[in-house]
Amino acid sequence: MNNPLSKLILGTVQMGLDYGINNKLGKISLEESHQILLRAHVSGIKTLDTAEAYGNAHKVIGEFHKSYPNQRFNIVTKVPHNIEKNSIEIKIKEYLEDLEVNCLEILMFHSFDSFISNQGECVKLLELKHKGLIKHIGVSVYTNDQIEYLLDKDYITVVQLPFNLLDNYSVRGDLLEELKLKGKIIHTRSAFLQGLFFKKTSDENKIVQKLQSELEILNQIVEQSNCSIEELALSYCLFQKNIDNVIIGVDSEDHLNTNMKASSYKIEEDIIQKINSIKTKDLDLLNPSLW
Repeated sequence: MNNPLSKLILGTVQMGLDYGINNKLGKISLEESHQILLRAHVSGIKTLDTAEAYGNAHKVIGEFHKSYPNQRFNIVTKVPHNIEKNSIEIKIKEYLEDLEVNCLEILMFHSFDSFISNQGECVKLLELKHKGLIKHIGVSVYTNDQIEYLLDKDYITVVQLPFNLLDNYSVRGDLLEELKLKGKIIHTRSAFLQGLFFKKTSDENKIVQKLQSELEILNQIVEQSNCSIEELALSYCLFQKNIDNVIIGVDSEDHLNTNMKASSYKIEEDIIQKINSIKTKDLDLLNPSLW
């Protein structure tokens, strides 16, 4: 991999909302958001993941594009949760205006349920794609059953799924192969499981307690590899050949710098195999929407 940073997508939910199990700083200020975006862009991160549901994140990005017209990002955003019939084109044009871009790189359905409920809108989305307002249509999923359903939907060209040290190749590997055989672009999220990997195994958080044995194994691997948990978590995702892009979220410029540095860590094959062998019995524990 030439520049692992080019494989990263910067999530912007923290720029519009308080978010994440380990986020102690709250929503990022507009000024710091712009500093983070500038640092990311000049370092080689060229794509942002956002949504109307992320508070004022669209406007934050749009203001950045106005202030730094030569530092433009590719934008991944989401179909609104409640689409009124025949209103999707108006909504997409609003997004383009707010974001200060001419075209969306990817328009994602925010969830599988949203996709199922609004499949009738896909004809209109394909029209917008033909008009050059959208490059790709995608779906954000949680379960393997949802991924399987999308395999034969040719008009869905991007699938975003969770993937990390516990929601790992033993859970997702076969389907990653199948998605690539179908020519899909694969984005993964939750590389740090919303900050869970940074918590001590003695933490009283109920999810930490239920995953204590798995987290202890990860700590042993970190110690054995002489690396940080950031380095292990990011490199595990970045060095998967079937994953095209990895979404990360940050709550400060220092946090971004830490993640960018961590992304250059080269994980060894035997360590990848050790991580692949960790199998969490209750997969619901790996789904933050159920916490």
